[in-house]
Amino acid sequence: MKLTSKGRYAVMALADMAQFNNVSPVSLRDISLRQGISLVFLEQIFSKLKKNEIVKSIRGTQGGYVLNGSPSQIKLTKILNAVNEEVKTLQCKKEIKKGCNGKLTKCITHNLWYELEVHINDFFEKKSLQDLIKKNTEQRI
Repeated sequence: MKLTSKGRYAVMALADMAQFNNVSPVSLRDISLRQGISLVFLEQIFSKLKKNEIVKSIRGTQGGYVLNGSPSQIKLTKILNAVNEEVKTLQCKKEIKKGCNGKLTKCITHNLWYELEVHINDFFEKKSLQDLIKKNTEQRI
């Protein structure tokens, strides 16, 4: 199990926006330079974030993107879902009777991996962008 760059960069870019300026529009170019993320990749990510109403785009010379809500309201789960990132530790689906090993029973470690998946997704549901920028500010002191 691992998060792809798309999921990690989406969280990183939005944390950057929340930390540096969550009121005035922020250009993707600025995020790209600060975080070392390809501008083209950011454009793809922000297209999905906008579609899922996590950010709003502002046109014009002073344009860019702004968060569509306060950093404390934007949960990491919502961000990951917006970019089609799914944290899965099991290959089988819970509702299907066939197990992960192709037999009629679940594998011996099925419950372990399922519990881990629930724990990870619960962790992301409890964390917001505000938690990330608060922690980053505390570490600088």
